[in-house]
Amino acid sequence: MSDGTALPGPDGALRCPWALSTPDYVAYHDEEWGRPVHGDDALYERLCLEAFQSGLSWITILRRREGFRAAFAGFEIARVAEFTEADEERLLADPGIIRNRLKIAATVANAKALAGWAPGELDALIWSHAPDPAGRPVPETLADVPAITPESTALSKALKKRGLRFVGPTTAYALMQACGLVDDHLDGCVARGAA
Repeated sequence: MSDGTALPGPDGALRCPWALSTPDYVAYHDEEWGRPVHGDDALYERLCLEAFQSGLSWITILRRREGFRAAFAGFEIARVAEFTEADEERLLADPGIIRNRLKIAATVANAKALAGWAPGELDALIWSHAPDPAGRPVPETLADVPAITPESTALSKALKKRGLRFVGPTTAYALMQACGLVDDHLDGCVARGAA
């Protein structure tokens, strides 16, 4: 039983314990999670996937990511902004994604809202909420990793104020972790500071 500290993975290197249950998680943890992500479309994709993950295991989303990309036009904001009610009905029948009416509608509505933003504006807004890494202690155990922070609460409020949906403080913090705004890899983890 883990005490929440980094554990040896299949290659013997220490990793965050959540990353060790499947090879998919090991690859995602080592190659993506916590690495800086920039670009409006790339951040929109991550924001959408984090919203779809709400209430589910991340592995469920990770294993359907290619299905999501196919269903949502590669998460190109301009293309998803053109989706119609017929597209939303089509998505509700798509077995390659999570078929949740509210989350699908939010994904389309968010694209429509973001289509009116200037290029780079989403990237700038999200990254303006990255905390100073010097002020953050290195987490020793999973218990040291918060679910929300003042920065994620502020990011959530900023996104909601601009018309985005399904962007609560917990979703905003998961986005910050996944996209490298914070480094929540545990002390001793092979991926800590790899960005």
